[in-house]
Amino acid sequence: MKRIFLILLSVLLWPPTIGTAAETLLNKNQKILFLGDSITQAGGYVANFEAWLVQKFPENRFTVFNGGLSSETVSGLSEEGHASGKFPRPCLFERLERVLSKIQPDLIIACYGMNCGIYKELEEDRYVRYRNGILRLRAAARQYEAEIIHVTPPIFDNHGKAGFDYDHVLTTYSSWLVAQREQGWHVADLHSEMRTKVDQKKKQEPGFTVQKDRIHPNDEGHWMIAQCLIAYFGDHTSAKFASARQLLTDSKLKAINQRMRIYQKAIHAETKPLRPNVPQGGTLESATAEASQFEQHIYGNSTVESAPHRSER
Repeated sequence: MKRIFLILLSVLLWPPTIGTAAETLLNKNQKILFLGDSITQAGGYVANFEAWLVQKFPENRFTVFNGGLSSETVSGLSEEGHASGKFPRPCLFERLERVLSKIQPDLIIACYGMNCGIYKELEEDRYVRYRNGILRLRAAARQYEAEIIHVTPPIFDNHGKAGFDYDHVLTTYSSWLVAQREQGWHVADLHSEMRTKVDQKKKQEPGFTVQKDRIHPNDEGHWMIAQCLIAYFGDHTSAKFASARQLLTDSKLKAINQRMRIYQKAIHAETKPLRPNVPQGGTLESATAEASQFEQHIYGNSTVESAPHRSER
């Protein structure tokens, strides 16, 4: 009896482990590619998630690529007069093959939907185009032997205005994605989590928002996205932190963000998306050399191992 009690006590006191998703999807030295629209390109939640990787797995060396592109969709749709008529919304599939062939990612984390309904009422053709775009993205990931996590789109904060609320469209898209878990898909439900958090805050402070323009999250909103991903990987303790500053120091967070930007510019320079005004510079090779200058500061004295090529796996 005493032995059984001690075993149970040891289980209760044992530090919480990373959940099943991380055990199957996160492996040492992986290349992780984030895909999405302007919210992903902004990079706040990407850098926050990378900070979590550094803090949680200090002996590993994940290479994180932010491949987000402003205005992008997977539906291939664009509203009339987008960008004052200068160019239509870019579609992921114009560039996806180039991005995947250059990076050869092990894991893709993709967040689409915000732009895919082009800010109009829910309509079956647009809904089908979104679903087919997600399926096409999954097929491309499978072709490159990459695992993929889908993140449901952030909320659209209508600021309490009467009339049509685009968030209804995003809720529908998100519900479909979450339902695909039954098919074995990896889906992190940001939309529901973000809606719950924002609604709770609005009860205390009616004017509260993390999206002043109803779309693009501020720093707090980007941390909400990172929290969703961190929780999806089973670390519910870190997911309750108030900000990424509870993961790493400001100087390390700054170094992670700088390193992310170096890779981001190189990705776009090498794959040449059609959308104008995308920050570009360098090559992936030069970015790797430049990014290595931040390794010591970010990781301390841990031994650095470079990510293996496909042929080495």
